[in-house]
Amino acid sequence: MRSEIRIYVACLAAYNDGILHGEWIDAVQGTDDVQAAISEILRTSPVPRAEEWAIHGYEGFAGLHLSEYEGITSVVEKALFIEQRGELGAALVSYYGDIESAQSALEDHYAGVYESIEDFAQEITEDTIEIPQNLAYYIDYVRMGRDLAINDVNAITLDNGDVHIFWCH
Repeated sequence: MRSEIRIYVACLAAYNDGILHGEWIDAVQGTDDVQAAISEILRTSPVPRAEEWAIHGYEGFAGLHLSEYEGITSVVEKALFIEQRGELGAALVSYYGDIESAQSALEDHYAGVYESIEDFAQEITEDTIEIPQNLAYYIDYVRMGRDLAINDVNAITLDNGDVHIFWCH
């Protein structure tokens, strides 16, 4: 079961007066619903005419960092992408910097999931050429994997140890 993807939004006027006033908001419910929840937090603030808010916490974003002043649209887009793609989605957004590039990597450059980059190097080598048995023991897949990582692929390692490979070209 996935953890809930949510943000804690605090009223800054109340916070600056030493009062903790805010609530957890489901981040995958849509931009309008998140905005309505934030408006309700500000409307019910113990400080009259409260207008400013900030994200003071978040959960379920699988390690992806959110700014205190992240825009609502950005939060919802990231939450939906993570809900759809899980930890790999969060790692890709973190690596590439935006959802469009992360989505493009998944759709156009994904080579697969492996136990290590060395396993990937071995697979592509054995799939592309026939290696004579007497030479097989001399092939250094660790170094080949390192060279691939330097020049040709991005290797995203998740917490469970899976290594997801993406071609750079």
